[in-house]
Amino acid sequence: MDFAWTEESDAFRMTVRRFLDRELPVDWSDIARHGPGSHEQTEFSLSFCPKLAEAGLLVPHWPEEWGGRDRPTWEHFILGEEMWAAGEPRGGQYMNVNWIGPVIMRFGSDDQKQRYLPQMAEGRAIWCQGFSEPGAGSDLASLRTKAVRDGADYVINGQKIWTSYAGLAETCFLLARTGEGRSGIAVFLVPMDTAGIEVRAIPSLIGHGDIHEVFFTDVRVPETCRLGEEGEGWTIVSYALSNERVGIPRYEMSARELDAMVAELQGRGGFGNAVIRSRAAEAAAACEAARMLVYRVVDERARGVAPGTAANLARVAVVEADHKVTDFGMDFLPDCFSGSEHSRFLSHHERAIVTGIAAGAAEIQLNIVARRHLDLPKGL
Repeated sequence: MDFAWTEESDAFRMTVRRFLDRELPVDWSDIARHGPGSHEQTEFSLSFCPKLAEAGLLVPHWPEEWGGRDRPTWEHFILGEEMWAAGEPRGGQYMNVNWIGPVIMRFGSDDQKQRYLPQMAEGRAIWCQGFSEPGAGSDLASLRTKAVRDGADYVINGQKIWTSYAGLAETCFLLARTGEGRSGIAVFLVPMDTAGIEVRAIPSLIGHGDIHEVFFTDVRVPETCRLGEEGEGWTIVSYALSNERVGIPRYEMSARELDAMVAELQGRGGFGNAVIRSRAAEAAAACEAARMLVYRVVDERARGVAPGTAANLARVAVVEADHKVTDFGMDFLPDCFSGSEHSRFLSHHERAIVTGIAAGAAEIQLNIVARRHLDLPKGL
C-alpha cells in the first residue's frame, strides 16, 4: 500500500476543510452537543447539506446521473473523515450518503430511484433504519416483524428498537419477514407518516432524540414500497452493512479529540508522567490501526473486490480506538467531562458509549471474524 496521498486527494481535503471553516457557525459546538437526532442538529443539517450539495461536496462519489460527480471512492472517505472530525454537521443525512442512496441505486426500481435519490443528493432527506428488534439486535436473521401479503399490498406488524433518527425521519429503511429463514426477509421503504406507525423516544445519554422504539400496527403499504424482490432482503442488507460498518470514520474524531486532550494536559503541566504519555501513545496507535484497517476496506472497494471480513475487522478496531481515547480522557481529565467548557470531550464520550452497539455489536463482529476469517468452529 502507498501511504502517501495524491496531490489531488490533498487538494480535495483542503477544499472540504475550507468549506467547513466558512460554513460552520461559531455556535456549532453547541448545536452538535444536542446529538445528530435532535431537532437542533436535524434542522441545521437541512440548511447545511444543501450548501454542501451546491459545492459538490455532499455526494461527489455518486454517479453524475444521480447528482454526484463520479469522483473516486477515496474522496468519499476523505469527506467522511473531515465531517466526523468536525462533529458530523450532516447529522443523520450521512446515512443517505454512505449506504441508503447507493443501496437504492443498486436494487431500487426506476420509480424508487427517481423518488428518493434526487432529494438525498440535494441534502433534503431524513431517513431512519428499521433493523434491530427486542430479542433481535445485531442478529438480524432473528427478526420477527412481519409483512404479510394482502393483494397488491403488504400489512406490516412488529416492533423496532434503537432506531436512530426515527422521530424526525420522513422514510424508514425497514427490514421485515415475509417467510422463513434468511430467504424470507424483505426490505421496504416506508413513509413514516403511514397510518399505524408509532414512534417513542428512548431517553439516553447519547443525545436528544437519537434513538427510538417504533411500533408497526397493521401498517399497509403497496408492493411498490418493497426494495428488490422478496427473497433478496438478506443480500440487500448485507450490501448495506458492508457500507455502513466502515462508513463512519470515528477514528478521525477520536484522534483529534485525543490531540486536544493531550494539549489540555500539556497546558496544565500534566503530560510529563510516563504512564500518561504511554496511555496517550496506546490510544493514538489504536486510532491509526483503525484507520489502516478501514483504508484496507476502502482500497478493496475502489478496486472492485467483493466485501469480506475486512469490514468486520475494521469495525472492531474503530470501537477499540473510540474506547481507548475516551478512557484516556476519563482517567486523566475527569473534570473535563462535566459542564460545558469542554463539550467536545463529553460529546465524544457519550457517542463512544454506543460505538460498540451501533452498526452491529462488536461482539457479533468478533463472532463473524472468528467463523469467517479465522475459520474457528462454532461454539468454542
